[in-house]
Amino acid sequence: MSNHRSRRSFIGHAAAGFSTLALSRLAQAQPAPKPALIEHAIAAPVGIEVNARPIPHFEPRDRARTRFGSLDYRGGLVLTSPHRGFGGLSGFRFLDSKGERFLAMSDQGTWFTGRIRYSGRSMTGLDDVEAAPVLNAEGRPITEKRLWYDTEALARDGDLVYVGLERVNQIMRFDFSKGGTRARGEVLPTPPAVRKLPYNKGLEALVFVSKGQPLAGTLIALSEGGFDADGNLIGFLLGGPTPGQFSIRRTDQQLISDAVLLPSGDLLILERKFSWFTGVDIRIRAIPLKSIAPGALVDGPVLFKADLGHEIDNMEGIDAHFTADGETVLTLVSDDNFSMLQRTLLLQFALVE
Repeated sequence: MSNHRSRRSFIGHAAAGFSTLALSRLAQAQPAPKPALIEHAIAAPVGIEVNARPIPHFEPRDRARTRFGSLDYRGGLVLTSPHRGFGGLSGFRFLDSKGERFLAMSDQGTWFTGRIRYSGRSMTGLDDVEAAPVLNAEGRPITEKRLWYDTEALARDGDLVYVGLERVNQIMRFDFSKGGTRARGEVLPTPPAVRKLPYNKGLEALVFVSKGQPLAGTLIALSEGGFDADGNLIGFLLGGPTPGQFSIRRTDQQLISDAVLLPSGDLLILERKFSWFTGVDIRIRAIPLKSIAPGALVDGPVLFKADLGHEIDNMEGIDAHFTADGETVLTLVSDDNFSMLQRTLLLQFALVE
């Protein structure tokens, strides 16, 4: 890695840390009961332009390499937009089985919908992108309520969409059959332990378990940095046949940023680690769904690792779709923290084993 790239990456992540702290203090300083919208939130639905630049090589030092652990690099995009509300992407879910129509969410209370454009197997851009505010039960943007903006976790069960708000550690449910992103959200009851998760290290990933899988009907909620008595990461089984709390073994100082459940029964957990000396690392672990139960401590193999020698940033979202040839394709998205020194990346890999 060049000295320029190392310095840019270091400065970018330092800026991200200061940006996050600044947003936190801004939110705390807002008056009640009707705070102003936070800086990058939007007040009404709007179509936006999103530009895309291709990332042909995942490891610039070795351009011939495409295999990284159990993943084969398919391609990536650097996304930019003249719209000031675009960025901060912390959740990503496909709305179709082709890996085209998507629902994404920023960590400042904004939905994004659109379609990925392909040429063969490679992504080339985004079309029909719209931004819309996440609405509360009264039909008002959730950002009007103090601290109700850090929308980090996203899950789907057909037309039902679940959103986790990290700073207040609450979960909202939206019925997209009632207007799509115009739907009003209802706050779901959760165990007291969910609401006691650490401020800014709370709900980070949501996964709904569909029919035919173990734990069908359960909403799995994972904390970014909530620890049990042994220092392992806390997860929750909400609803379903066996609600309760479980733990994910923490190794290498990694924290959870998102997760996706495959039809094979593997829960893929996207993790990241930040150090002022080495920058950011990411990895993906596979946890067998059948091993998850109240009181369990679960673990699984690492399928993929990457660091700043690769084309990554602050990766916060993961989802999967399946091609006509039976391939499993993973899509990862990054949160740029609305920093000019970071990037919004959309990366795709085929799972090869």
